[in-house]
Amino acid sequence: MRGIKEDATPGPDSELKDELQAMEARVRKMRDARNGYSDQARTAADKRNAIQGQYKEHKEKVDLVLAEVKAIRAEVKMHKEKRNAIQAQLRDIIGQAKGQRKEKGDKKSATAEYAQLKRDVAGLEKTFETSSVGQKKEKEMIKTIKEMSRRIEELAPDVVQFEMIAVDLSDLDTAIKTLKSEADASHQAMLEAVGRADAMSKEVDEAFAHRDFLKAEGDRFHEEFIELRKKSDQIHEKITELMVNVNEVRDKLNMARDERKSWMTDHNASVKAEMKTGAESEDVADSLLSNLQSQGMVTFGGLSQGDDPVTANKGRKSSKKKSMRRIDMNASRRR
Repeated sequence: MRGIKEDATPGPDSELKDELQAMEARVRKMRDARNGYSDQARTAADKRNAIQGQYKEHKEKVDLVLAEVKAIRAEVKMHKEKRNAIQAQLRDIIGQAKGQRKEKGDKKSATAEYAQLKRDVAGLEKTFETSSVGQKKEKEMIKTIKEMSRRIEELAPDVVQFEMIAVDLSDLDTAIKTLKSEADASHQAMLEAVGRADAMSKEVDEAFAHRDFLKAEGDRFHEEFIELRKKSDQIHEKITELMVNVNEVRDKLNMARDERKSWMTDHNASVKAEMKTGAESEDVADSLLSNLQSQGMVTFGGLSQGDDPVTANKGRKSSKKKSMRRIDMNASRRR
């Protein structure tokens, strides 16, 4: 009998192999799709990072523009407050020039009160130095001067903050003209600053528009990256699930192949055993050994049970020698 070759493929294995090849082809296709999404995701991430780099650089430019606009607006505010303060002082002086007096309880502006107190203190000091008053009146004047001086010190920071114009209140007409001129100058300075701020509005709008564009592009590429990464991960999960089935089919094929190989090995061993001769058979040797162990001796050809193998062998040798001698003697007689 001839042994069966190992490469013979049974029908069920063919079905498993076809199924495995189809599944592996699907896995390869899915891996190509996953890798494609991963490559697209990396491209989107690179674009996003580049846009974000541009956004960061542009934001620094926007911050500089905004800082400049903020400084101009602060300048506008300063000129406006100075103009308003001078105009308030001017209204007080004009009211004084017309002989108008504020009603009791009305609050004067800091500049008007400051100027009025300065004028009153100067008047009291002049009276104190040039006039002879009684001791009681002198004490009252000193007390009043101290109170006014203390109030002047309290108002001084506000007056200095707005760079108030020092005018001679004894000449109200000249004071009014000076204050009008200073108020107009502050107003013009404010308008000039407003003009510079307006001129920068276009640059500011363009800077903000480009900033918003870069941010939108960065967000768009980031969303694209997330979506592509999500698709890649979903396919990878499906590949992982499919590989479980692929490994199961592979295990089945391996088990079938091992089983077939084992069957062929056993079959070939059986055929080989059947084709052995008696001399090659281990069973014959085992049978003889069993007889020897049970009977205590083994009978070989040409000997009986009573013969001693050693004596028999010696007898054969001596008779053979005698026979040989006889043959030699007869040969000599014939000569």
